[in-house]
Amino acid sequence: MESAPAIFAGLVFALFGAALLVWTGTRLRQGLPVADGVDRAVSVTVATGVGVVALVLAAWCFTWV
Repeated sequence: MESAPAIFAGLVFALFGAALLVWTGTRLRQGLPVADGVDRAVSVTVATGVGVVALVLAAWCFTWV
């Protein structure tokens, strides 16, 4: 029972991180801005970084299972 919160948090982080990385890659491939009003390089870097951090947090949560 103690591992249920870790599984839930890990799934949330994994889904968010994967979705953010897929969305960022799709926007880049289509040549559309990742964030309106922000430099393209900065928005891609921040979005990719947040996606990777979310996946790392998901992996860390799954180690508690």
